[in-house]
Amino acid sequence: MGKQAINPGQSAPGPLGAYSHAIRVGDLLFISGQGCRDAKTGVERGLTLDESGKVLAYDIEAQTRGVLDNLGVVLKHAGLDYSDVVDITVFLHDMNDFERYNKVYATYFSHLPVPPCRTTVQVARLPGRNYIEMKAIASFAKEI
Repeated sequence: MGKQAINPGQSAPGPLGAYSHAIRVGDLLFISGQGCRDAKTGVERGLTLDESGKVLAYDIEAQTRGVLDNLGVVLKHAGLDYSDVVDITVFLHDMNDFERYNKVYATYFSHLPVPPCRTTVQVARLPGRNYIEMKAIASFAKEI
């Protein structure tokens, strides 16, 4: 069984390293960690910056929407959508943001007949100026 890279090009933020946005293996799509950078500007959503570019504050709800929108771009490029996601791992900079991130997350997944499995962990630091990141596994199989 071979593997196929899925890279949405300029419709998603470019990778910050030598990796693919996603890899398809059989009926599964493994999606790399998605941050909240805007594909056009390269700037993370939901930040309040000082004049030197240092982060003064962040809006976890705006960052969560940015992450999930970027995840949606990768899914769409692969011919999938949020209903095809079977597992998500969420990395939060601060677990005190859980309730606010979870509220936004629910708007993308709670209406689905079978929401994905999910694990949320707190981490010390994330790449760029992201305070949340998500990686996911989706399935091309439409019936079990």
